[in-house]
Amino acid sequence: MIDHSADRAVFRQLADLLRDRIKSGELGPGEPLPSELRLAQDYGISRTTVRQAIGQLRTEGLVTVDRPRGTFVRVPEPVQVIPLARGERAGARMPTDAERRKYRLGEGVPVLVVTTPDGTETVHPADRVQITRP
Repeated sequence: MIDHSADRAVFRQLADLLRDRIKSGELGPGEPLPSELRLAQDYGISRTTVRQAIGQLRTEGLVTVDRPRGTFVRVPEPVQVIPLARGERAGARMPTDAERRKYRLGEGVPVLVVTTPDGTETVHPADRVQITRP
């Protein structure tokens, strides 16, 4: 439930509730979230507060917003396993605008950069790869 007198912002409380529903599977991949109006009515909050909560979940990569259809639980991309060879290093950073478009990255999703011993870099969407040591 939402505690309007709590120190935690109301939009963060709503984001927590929705995140829990997504992580538990109650709201599965591809399923729509309740409408902004419905969430506002159910929790006695403004639609602006609902939009802030949805924005938080979007930043975390948990939902996608498809106007005018609504907000949906993000369908995870298949994960590719990338083994690091001897001498290779991996690091994370936020993507450039060009990388965000190229890899269709959601807001807040980083990229993983694999650097070979000769300095060559390969960029991978962090939400779609798993880096391992052989």
